Amino acid sequence: MEKQRTYTFQFWLLCTSSFLFFASFNMIIPELPSFLTKLGGEDYKGFIISLFTLTAGLSRPFSGKLTDKVGRIPVMVFGASICFALGFIYPFVTTILGFFALRLVHGFSTGFKPTGTVAYVADVVPINKRGEAMGIAGFFGTTGMAFGPSLGSKITLMYSIDVMFYASSVLAILSILILVGMKETLENKESLRWSHLKITKHDVYEPTALPPSIVMALTVFSFGIVLTVIPDFSDHLGIKNRGHFYSIFTLSSLLVRILAGKLSDKWGREPVLMLSTSCYIISLLVIGFSESVTQFFTGAVIYGLAVGMNSPTLFAWTADLSPDKSRGKAMATTFIALELGIMMGAILSGWTFSNNPANFPITFGMGAVTAFIALGYLLLRKRKQNLKSATVHA
Repeated sequence: MEKQRTYTFQFWLLCTSSFLFFASFNMIIPELPSFLTKLGGEDYKGFIISLFTLTAGLSRPFSGKLTDKVGRIPVMVFGASICFALGFIYPFVTTILGFFALRLVHGFSTGFKPTGTVAYVADVVPINKRGEAMGIAGFFGTTGMAFGPSLGSKITLMYSIDVMFYASSVLAILSILILVGMKETLENKESLRWSHLKITKHDVYEPTALPPSIVMALTVFSFGIVLTVIPDFSDHLGIKNRGHFYSIFTLSSLLVRILAGKLSDKWGREPVLMLSTSCYIISLLVIGFSESVTQFFTGAVIYGLAVGMNSPTLFAWTADLSPDKSRGKAMATTFIALELGIMMGAILSGWTFSNNPANFPITFGMGAVTAFIALGYLLLRKRKQNLKSATVHA
């Protein structure tokens, strides 16, 4: 069967679509603060990401249910279509309220597209290659995230911010066109009905996804810290380009992402996650106590290794634990944990840092503590499994 081939043509089409999608919505991010400033909203820049993330999280139960009922591809097309449409609307926004309304709507794009993507990946690759496949798909998505911002800023400098918004729409429609030519993998799919949009508590949470969701929330808590505090830390160390830290850890993440997926297929998900959580702890302590640019960027490299190992392994683990009929809901549950973790990290780090460089160690130390709790959780699970195995064989 085609499904049992390691990597089908459909898989590579999906990876290409993922690259274009992530490049589309990320290419506008570096220019949004100045865009908001021109609208008179320079005091509200913190809402640019938080509103986007809020809507993405709220939409996960809907995207998870629709992924399992209507199909993987319709959900992905809907998410990418939002990016396509909004690229033509941003240039006509003239008020702060209108801008934030668009950011709220834009969040639906990442609430839908990635949910369908990871479910599709789990469908089209054999289970023993799931970690590697998630790593490869993540590599394409992360590359798009790294490529998009630099492309967006370059287009803005060469032409205008309006042209940049239109260019983001072009990438989004290319992502959609690829999806339209792909084969749906959901068996017994249903036509869209109003009942599919009715969300109950059973649609919000998939119990089998609880272990990876716990680890996800505890580890990505630190990403909220990084997004919030790293620019100020860069200024403190005299680094003119605030994006260098992000470029370094993204590159480091790319280098290890596929290998980590392979290792999780061979060693198991939890051993790789123990290694990634350990890297999180080390990196956050190195960053938090940095007194030089070299130490700061060393922490960025280690942090990238942690991120590169963590993400594909957690989504492969989610797919392993979830039943086929609830795979979309399981992926949505893990994504909800991701968004909650980032939001909590961003909020708490902002309060803790309070624009005081003396608080860098304790701020990043919070992330090290949550990663340590994740490591403890994994070790406790391993111990319980060993005790259970010993009892069975006794």
